[in-house]
Amino acid sequence: MQFQQLQYFVAVAETRHFTRAADLVHVAQPSLSQQIKALERELGADLFLRARGNITLTDAGEALLPLARRILADADTARHEVQELAQLRSGRIRLGATPSLCTGLLPDVLRAFHDRYPGIRLLIEEGGSHDLVRELARGALDLALVVLPLPTPSPALTTVGLLREDLVVVSSPEAPAPGRGRTVRISDLESERLVMFRHGYDLRELTVAACRAEGFEPDFAVEGGEMDAVLGFVRAGLGVAVVPRMVATKSGRGLRVTPLARPGLHRTIALAHRSDVAPPRAARELQRMLLER
Repeated sequence: MQFQQLQYFVAVAETRHFTRAADLVHVAQPSLSQQIKALERELGADLFLRARGNITLTDAGEALLPLARRILADADTARHEVQELAQLRSGRIRLGATPSLCTGLLPDVLRAFHDRYPGIRLLIEEGGSHDLVRELARGALDLALVVLPLPTPSPALTTVGLLREDLVVVSSPEAPAPGRGRTVRISDLESERLVMFRHGYDLRELTVAACRAEGFEPDFAVEGGEMDAVLGFVRAGLGVAVVPRMVATKSGRGLRVTPLARPGLHRTIALAHRSDVAPPRAARELQRMLLER
């Protein structure tokens, strides 16, 4: 009994038609018929009653059908499991993340993942949440780390909350301390010149919205940079910036870090992937490591 013969048998049993079954399994109809006859000879029983325009299962065919389906399903499971294991030895993960998360959160997690699965290539795309959501939707990314709430809610994406992160104010130690020294109120930023991220950057929108809620428009000394550039401009004394605490902790050398006064500013980081397509096994393993960090 051959595996292929069982595939042909199930196809005929489900379509009740030899020609349609042959199309379904992509084989010529005479070849399919020959394989079914060979299976019947081996089993010593007819599997189908063949009447003009009417194909039905015999008692032997009815008995074989659930067993054949189980064998084929087990074979698919075995193939899937082996492919899953193979995906952890080679392949790639396309991960999107905001630049601040590439600086603060990802290095340690990616190092641990690479140590465990050195054959997996990690392709990182930096961008704002809006851009990353668009790339996820068109299938260009497997996973993305985004800031909630999403700029454009999408029912086609599944998001899982990862962490809630405080924002802090960074400034040059050589410049006067912003605010009252120990903490900074949002209203204190009215008298400061800000080093501001480019348009589309989540931190830009969050900071500007907080200032407007206090009744003023922020004054930009420099704007348009990515995270590394913003921190460099702050070190040079061009102004202050609002950044995630994790970034300030990891990249804060040469910077004064001052907490925001309560209630402060926070952001929620989430893992996102398409709802209609399961991420590859390697991407799911990276997702697990991020959630367990």
